[in-house]
Amino acid sequence: EHAETMKVVQLVRAYQTCGHNIADLDPLGVYDADLDGSIPPELNLDKYGWTEADMDKEFNIGAFMASGFMSMDRPPMKLRDLLARLEQTYAGTIGIEYMHIPDREQLNWLREHLETPQPHVFSKEDKLRILDRLTWGDHFESFLASKFATVKRFGVEGGESLIPGMKAMIDEAVELGVESIVMGMPHRGRLNVLANVVRKPFESIFGEFQGKHGASDQDDWSGTGDVKYHLGMSYTRPTVNGKSIHLALVANPSHLEAVNPVVEGKTRAKQHFTGDSDRARTMSVLLHGDAAFSGQGVVFETMGLSDLHDYTTGGTIHIVVNNQIGFTTDPRSSRSSPYC
Repeated sequence: EHAETMKVVQLVRAYQTCGHNIADLDPLGVYDADLDGSIPPELNLDKYGWTEADMDKEFNIGAFMASGFMSMDRPPMKLRDLLARLEQTYAGTIGIEYMHIPDREQLNWLREHLETPQPHVFSKEDKLRILDRLTWGDHFESFLASKFATVKRFGVEGGESLIPGMKAMIDEAVELGVESIVMGMPHRGRLNVLANVVRKPFESIFGEFQGKHGASDQDDWSGTGDVKYHLGMSYTRPTVNGKSIHLALVANPSHLEAVNPVVEGKTRAKQHFTGDSDRARTMSVLLHGDAAFSGQGVVFETMGLSDLHDYTTGGTIHIVVNNQIGFTTDPRSSRSSPYC
């Protein structure tokens, strides 16, 4: 019986470590997300020698200083039910790669939130809010595509979930005490974020498509290309919980990832001048394209500053918008790593 329990523990650990390799992360079915269609051998159930009769056996796999499925507080589970939850958690449409983290407290925090006894269930109100935010983002792109059909755009098509995802992140951040967010991002989806997240007026964006940025003739920059994709914006907006948050999207040059250290520096400065020594009231968010994230050195140079005493901002949320085409390049030709 002890040997059988150890096999179950090994299976749980295999899903925690390798489950992302078999997650369904490509809605187009073009590539396996990790560019490898093979199944890790430790996730092959045939190798464990279980039969149908074993599926209804109960196992107690609680371990010292562990959390999630292996928490000592969890009741015994049938093998069938445990397998179902492992599949839902690690092999669904979200891939989670985290077992390389050396800090046990961080690992246990992640497991506690991932390996819940039951899957998360959204309320009707939550679903309607997500749909509303998704619809605003989708219709914005559809309008630009039809109204300005001949103008070069860097739309969020294929990554529309970015909009409800960012707004949910902001709502949660406000609940945790954040008062200001400094953001940096490339062209892809920028206008949609400006309009639907930062609340830049639609008339300003549409005017920029027509080459106007104000009432004066001096503000006419018709024919100057993608200037509107370089502009920033700051605004204090309300959230669903009745509080407010200040959002600042930093302007950027054509070398899009060059904005990363600028965002970190602005965040650090705001923390300094507001006395935010705990780095809890002002946070930074950086968005990246999948090819630029793996290909541009400034990304990792900026990460190298993350834990230095005079540069740290207390952590940054990185969001990679991956539409599987690095502007001109397919993933197999753009990087050597499984993921960007």
